[in-house]
Amino acid sequence: MPDTDARAQHWPALMARAQAGDQAAYNQLLKAMVPAIRALVRKKIANDALVEDVIQETLLAIHRVRHTYDPRRPLLPWVAAIASARAIDALRQRGRQYEVQDDDALHRQTAEPDEAEPGQEALTDCLGALPVRQREIVESVHLREQSLAQAAAEANLSLSAVKSLLHRAMLNLRKYGSGKHEKS
Repeated sequence: MPDTDARAQHWPALMARAQAGDQAAYNQLLKAMVPAIRALVRKKIANDALVEDVIQETLLAIHRVRHTYDPRRPLLPWVAAIASARAIDALRQRGRQYEVQDDDALHRQTAEPDEAEPGQEALTDCLGALPVRQREIVESVHLREQSLAQAAAEANLSLSAVKSLLHRAMLNLRKYGSGKHEKS
């Protein structure tokens, strides 16, 4: 997605202006992100109607959590993580009746090496090694800073299930970090 990466370079500045209350910058940013979000979601979902629904859900989620974004970081990986979570939620809600195109494509979207922060590649590798449900909970709670209750509601899980998934994810991340990774 090289064209999107090039276009997305100015997105952090637009998001910073949007976070400061610039509605025009926010509208410009949302319009610019739609084609990129569409491309990301199409890698995961084949049904065009569902793709459009997921785009809308992604834009709503971005709106809800925009205050958590750090404009010093690349925006595309942040958007990709949100789009991935929304796509997975949509597939889960529909009983996976739609074909998944590329389950890990959205998680491989990373910043260019010169833009990446130290440790970002290692974090991406560690999260990518987790089972999908564990990765989703870690992203919700630790990356998007949701409460356990919010993560449970978003994932349509009980609070105890979220705690259990988070606990197993942390154990797996510790194992992975020490070179002894085993998925559980």
